Amino acid sequence: MKSTLLLMGLCATIGYTSCKSEHHEKEETTKLLVTSPLKMDTTIINEYVCQIRSIRNIELRAQEKGYLQAIYVDEGQAVKKGQLLYKIMPTLYEAELQKAQAEVDVTQIEVQNTESLTDKNIVSKNELAMARAKYNRAKAELELAKAHLAFTEIRAPFDGLINRLDMKLGSLVEEGELLTSLSDNSQMWVYFNVSEPEYLNYTAHSGSSERKTVNLLMANKEKFNHPGVVETIESEFNNETGNIAFRATFPNPERRLRHGETGNILMEVSLKNALIIPQKATMEIMDKRYVYIVDKNNVVTLKPITVGAEMPDLFVVSEGIAEGDKILLEGLRKVKNNDKIAYDFEAPQQVIAHLKLPTE
Repeated sequence: MKSTLLLMGLCATIGYTSCKSEHHEKEETTKLLVTSPLKMDTTIINEYVCQIRSIRNIELRAQEKGYLQAIYVDEGQAVKKGQLLYKIMPTLYEAELQKAQAEVDVTQIEVQNTESLTDKNIVSKNELAMARAKYNRAKAELELAKAHLAFTEIRAPFDGLINRLDMKLGSLVEEGELLTSLSDNSQMWVYFNVSEPEYLNYTAHSGSSERKTVNLLMANKEKFNHPGVVETIESEFNNETGNIAFRATFPNPERRLRHGETGNILMEVSLKNALIIPQKATMEIMDKRYVYIVDKNNVVTLKPITVGAEMPDLFVVSEGIAEGDKILLEGLRKVKNNDKIAYDFEAPQQVIAHLKLPTE
């Protein structure tokens, strides 16, 4: 009985070993595809959220107090420099002008009479000087009255678009009260924030006088049909965000862009000796990217990587792997860490040739 049990156990062990060996061989005969990272010069496109501003956007305010007598424009209307926009009831200021003109006339006559008397030595030269001073003061008051009357007409200081009309016809407006705003949209200033490492890369690859060309992706995901240029960079970083503001200028001949819009700046950045791998060779676990490294014994090891930039179908890897490493390209879900595999190797140039890759 004891011999029978021993024989049965031996047969079971042999059978299990045979099955395991057969299963292991089956796994090895299923070949997976392996490649390597490719080191090369390339160009990526960085995308930045941006704010679009008119090159000139100003508030138009009343310079005199009074009732709003006339409004000659509507919201969103294009106006020309010098065009009359508003008129404040001028009755009071016209009366002040007439009074100032009368004072000028009176003092002018006084000067003439005093000059005649001075020539005859009837009055002193000091009295003539006083008369002339009164005349000059009256002329200054007249110019001031003319200015007050002119301020009852609000005209466009430049070509632009009228914004919302904050005051309605007949309203009593105070001096300095907001009437509307005016935008010059012939060119647009587009502001976007760049991180410190990207700023350093930008300054390292851009000459002191070189102006970088950028494109604008509008809110509807359509690319604006006129490229812009980066003209200025602010003087200091924001300590809270670690970013610095760039300003690009875009021509806007069709007046399609408006003050206050948002979008995304698309900036091309050149990378030297970038280490490139296909995105499908990676897997994401807990917000981190991993690849399977294949060692000399054909054993796969899961390894984390740092993605420095992203392109269509590709990642630029900044840390985690080297140029000569072998990485699993397909079948990432079919293996586990420390599995031994059989594989076919495909050159990275051939792999990437079937993918999208902008090159210089």
